[in-house]
Amino acid sequence: MMSIVEKEIVSLVFYQPEYKALLSNYNLSEEQQRYTALPVDALEKCDSEPDRHPMIILYGRQPAGFFVLHGWEGVKAYSENKEAILLRAYSINAEYQGKGIASQSITLLGPFVKKHFPNVNEIILAVNHANVVAQNVYKKGGFVDKGITAMGREGEMFIYHLDV
Repeated sequence: MMSIVEKEIVSLVFYQPEYKALLSNYNLSEEQQRYTALPVDALEKCDSEPDRHPMIILYGRQPAGFFVLHGWEGVKAYSENKEAILLRAYSINAEYQGKGIASQSITLLGPFVKKHFPNVNEIILAVNHANVVAQNVYKKGGFVDKGITAMGREGEMFIYHLDV
C-alpha cells in the first residue's frame, strides 16, 4: 500500500531575528553564489538601509529560502517607476532545492507584496543572462522580460517585471 506524503506548505514571512542562526548554515553552490548573496551578507545591508526588507521563504516551518524586497534606492538603477519594488538576493538553501519551493514562492510574491506593500504596483528584478535556471523560474512565476538589460558584476543582466 502506498503512503500519501503530505506536501509541505510554502509561505513567505518577514525575517525575524530567531531565523538568524538557521540562516548561518545556509548553503548555495559556488555557481549560485556568483549570482546571489548569502542571507547573512544580505542581512548586513538590510541593517544599514531601511528600505531593504528581508524575507524568509518557509517550507513547512523551516526557513528554506531568502530574499530582499528593496525600495526606490534599489529600483532606481533599473526603472523609473517609483511605485516599484526590487526583488534581490533571492535564493533557496541547497538542501531544499528541487522541491518546487522556488516556483511556489515566486507565485506567492505578487499577492504578498500587494498585501504588505499596498503602494507598490510592480516587482522588478535583475537576473544574470547566464543564470538560465533562475530565468525559467521567474518567467514561470509570471515575470515578463521587456527587453531591458543592465550590466552587473557577472555581466549582462535581464530586467524582469511583474505587475501587482
